[in-house]
Amino acid sequence: MMKKTIKLKPRTFLVVLAAIAVLITGFSSFTVVPAGHTGVVSRFGAVQEGVLTEGLHLKIPFVESVTTIDNRVNVVETSFTAASKDLQTVTGAVSVNYRISPDSSANVYRNFGLSVESTLVVPAVPECIKAVTARYSAEELITMRQTVSDEIKESIDEKIRPYGLYVEVFNITDFSFSEEFNAAIEAKQTAQQNALKAEQDLQRVKIEAEQEVEQAKAEAESYRLKNEQLTDKILLSDWIEKWDGHLPTVTGGDSSTMMLDLSQLLEQAKQDTATESSTPAEE
Repeated sequence: MMKKTIKLKPRTFLVVLAAIAVLITGFSSFTVVPAGHTGVVSRFGAVQEGVLTEGLHLKIPFVESVTTIDNRVNVVETSFTAASKDLQTVTGAVSVNYRISPDSSANVYRNFGLSVESTLVVPAVPECIKAVTARYSAEELITMRQTVSDEIKESIDEKIRPYGLYVEVFNITDFSFSEEFNAAIEAKQTAQQNALKAEQDLQRVKIEAEQEVEQAKAEAESYRLKNEQLTDKILLSDWIEKWDGHLPTVTGGDSSTMMLDLSQLLEQAKQDTATESSTPAEE
């Protein structure tokens, strides 16, 4: 069975060819810019100032081309080695979140093409880290880590912002020193803790000594007040309570007369009470 060959007339062929050309031209007249991107228009290879926003746009076929630029958050993660102000070696890793400003997409594409990250951002990060860490001693880098992080972020932002990029988030994910320095820091912290403990012990002993002095003063004042409040009547009453029942005797010439001299009893009571008051009771 023989196959039939379809032969197109020259006029029909031209019509089909024209239709195909129209379709290609039609499709080439439109471009779509994805969400989070901008479209940079190039006319005969020359980058135009305006940019296309998200969505469907018309363009001149075969004359204009559109390159999409990602304006979403991009992340650069890199490690670094730097030196502190006191020449201690610092190693670590950082994470930088940055964006390309939509208004600057054309300028970024004109200067860096599609390699702005590797050409501008990646080299700027360790350069700024080294510049900032050189301002601080190793100990300050530890105790002022947030301040150092903020300064590095600001330094990177100042470096890339003139080109149309800016830093959104900067994080130090790792930060370490040599083993020798870590050992020295640990020893210093131990010494500080021991010194603090010794100071606290000294302060405790001092307070206890002051309390003992105050207590002694209070007891002495108590004795003084007690002595001031004693009267002859009280002294005599206390002495009588402690009397052993034997009267003092005074022998006259006839050796037969006994007398009770109250003034002598009172004087004896005063002496006995004064002796007891001046001697603190045993605990």
